[in-house]
Amino acid sequence: MRRLLLILGLFVLIVAIGGVILARSRPETELARAVSIETLKQTTAALAAQMGLRVPWQETAVEHAKKHLDPSYFCPMHPQVVRDEPGRCPICGMDLVPLASADEQAAASTAAPASAGKERKILYYRNPMGLADTSPMPKKDNMGMDYIPVYEDEASGGAAPEGPPIVTIRPEVVNNLGVRTEKVNRSTLAREVNTVGYVNYDESQIGHVHVRTEGWIEHLKVNSIGARVNHGDLLFEVYSPSLATAQEEYLQALASGNERLIGASRSRLAALGISESEIKRLERTRKVDRTVKIFAHHGGVVSDLMVREGMYIEPATEIMTIVDLKSVWLLAEVFERQSDWVQVGQRAQARLPSLPERSWMGEVEYVYPDLDAVTRTLRVRLRFDNPDGKLKPNMFAHVSILADSRTNVLSVPIEALIRDANGERVVLALGDGRFQQREVTTGIESGDRIEITRGLSDSDQVVVSAQFLIDSEANLTASFRRMEPVPQEPAPADATPDTMANTAGKMEGTEGGSPQ
Repeated sequence: MRRLLLILGLFVLIVAIGGVILARSRPETELARAVSIETLKQTTAALAAQMGLRVPWQETAVEHAKKHLDPSYFCPMHPQVVRDEPGRCPICGMDLVPLASADEQAAASTAAPASAGKERKILYYRNPMGLADTSPMPKKDNMGMDYIPVYEDEASGGAAPEGPPIVTIRPEVVNNLGVRTEKVNRSTLAREVNTVGYVNYDESQIGHVHVRTEGWIEHLKVNSIGARVNHGDLLFEVYSPSLATAQEEYLQALASGNERLIGASRSRLAALGISESEIKRLERTRKVDRTVKIFAHHGGVVSDLMVREGMYIEPATEIMTIVDLKSVWLLAEVFERQSDWVQVGQRAQARLPSLPERSWMGEVEYVYPDLDAVTRTLRVRLRFDNPDGKLKPNMFAHVSILADSRTNVLSVPIEALIRDANGERVVLALGDGRFQQREVTTGIESGDRIEITRGLSDSDQVVVSAQFLIDSEANLTASFRRMEPVPQEPAPADATPDTMANTAGKMEGTEGGSPQ
């Protein structure tokens, strides 16, 4: 009894001193008064503990453990503050939130399977900023943001535990993100190789002009590169003593009437490059011409001119080069991954930036056997008819090679595909705002679509816009799943609050390191 009176007197003294302090400080808020009273209570309890006494409002360890095992009210901002009755948090002043008792929680968990079709079960709450922090009860982070509930169907999604997680998004968020979906379908994909190339001469239409004896150029008719000539046009005249001697021998053979000698002399003139028209002129006029005329064997454009008027020439001298542009080559480069698509005989289409309204149809004439070691591309030679000469050498062209098509293949838009170092995947739309990752194996590309060889079926819906945001959220959910704690074994039915409090103390002592 004396101890009780001593404690009461000590409490009255402290309250009086606190009242004086409160009067001088004149707190204007209820929060300040609550904090002051809590401080006085803690001071009184500390003084009483030094004297070996316990104040009435001081709880024992067992009573404190009971509150944590079956709390009634707690602070949303400071979960460590637990009370048996309504009130305010002494730290932040927020109203304490009621929490269901352990019996009520057990009853709710027992009744959960019966109402699984009506209500979704919350497994835990995760940090709204994506940090590796979870909580079994509602709480706020240090910025005042509510933790996000993770439901059982979101964590499992009805799939295997090791399967991709399912992300659930509210309809208004789906609309704000601009999520668009498209059904996977079967279609025919044309393997079209799009590349670029340059127009070049058709080497089968190139001709070189030479003479078969020594002599001098006289009367050069074609005197510039790029000049256009036709078949049979006079190119130049050449003076050669050997040609003059051969003409005289032919005239002597004609005069002798020896058919064998005439045939041999005529063959010698043809072998020296004298045209048939010049031989007939010689037979008709019976007069040796000082110079011999050289005519064009085919039409085209002079691409090289190596002589000028009066130059000495011999059989090894390349006088000029004539190229016929009625057909041209187009040399294109194909990526290494598309090299197997191109075959000889396939149709090709060419377009010029200078003539965008017109296109030329040709074919693949030759596929070169080696790749460029620097660009890792395969050279392909295309042939195009060029009757009007619009295709000029060294012109830049856009080329489309129409390879063999693939029929009845699953395909999705290329924009729906997510590629990274780990592989290729898409985001499936499961309906009701639920989305899930799906790994796929791709095939050929055709235009804006790509073939899917494994991972999807005809009835699937894939996301074609905003899929990267959903994919990021799915990766985050998977990370949280890997960080979920291993379920603890339930406490024995005969456990008492004292034994549980002692066990908790032991666990707290060993957490983060080995016991001392």
